[in-house]
Amino acid sequence: MTPLVTSAVLLAAVTHAGWNALAHHITDKLAGFTLISGGGLLIGLAMTPFVPPPAAGAWPYLLGSAVVHIAYYALLMTSFRLGDFGQAYPIARGTAPLVVTVLAALFAHEVPDGRAAAGVVLACAGLTGVALWGLRGRRPDWAAIGAALATGLTIAAYTVVDGLGVRASGSPLGYIAWLMAVQGLAIPAYALYHWRGGTARILRPFAWIGLAGAALSVAAYALVLWAQTRAALAPIAALRESSVIVGAAIGAVFFRERFGAPRIAAAGLLVVGIGLMLHAG
Repeated sequence: MTPLVTSAVLLAAVTHAGWNALAHHITDKLAGFTLISGGGLLIGLAMTPFVPPPAAGAWPYLLGSAVVHIAYYALLMTSFRLGDFGQAYPIARGTAPLVVTVLAALFAHEVPDGRAAAGVVLACAGLTGVALWGLRGRRPDWAAIGAALATGLTIAAYTVVDGLGVRASGSPLGYIAWLMAVQGLAIPAYALYHWRGGTARILRPFAWIGLAGAALSVAAYALVLWAQTRAALAPIAALRESSVIVGAAIGAVFFRERFGAPRIAAAGLLVVGIGLMLHAG
């Protein structure tokens, strides 16, 4: 991974934590994700006349990814509704790097060496520690934890599908534009059906926050997709999940969720794991 690729993924991590925090801040989760998904749809449609379309071989990946992304949004809404941001976000993101490593080995023939594998284990341990610190003194909410874990599996799935798809597309910008346009239809369509005429009234109080989240979401994923055309999938997934540290800090500062020394130690473990992955090979 070159310094430019590393910088792009780190920027994506910060922007990703930002849009997730905005989504968590919106009290009506369906309204929030309607705005974020619908905003992504509008951004994607605005981009399509100005970027090359994806090559034919990329479309099966793109359409499959759109389906997985819809499941991801639904599970992420459930995670944020049931659990604290500082717990749900690390669990959801923390399960992805290990699964991505396995899937990338199976489908992209990217097999990590011993140092990279150790880095994945350490990174996942650190991510788990960031999440579990939020459970101290409380009984685990297994529904919230289960939703967050399921969210993590969808993250791993679309990471690998999109990594293969964007490499086949010949146009990272074209791929992200059409992906946003296709996947952005489902949640707004469901919301229109669910609210039956009161859509504008429900969305209006959250409009600017939701649309800002949409812009951050598209920017974050566009950076990741570009990086996936330049480096292996597993280290990008691990480095991207450094957003968990940003997310935990946001949870502590803005949502008054505890951070504490154990989370700092877990964050350090995550950094060591990422370092091993980036310097493997």
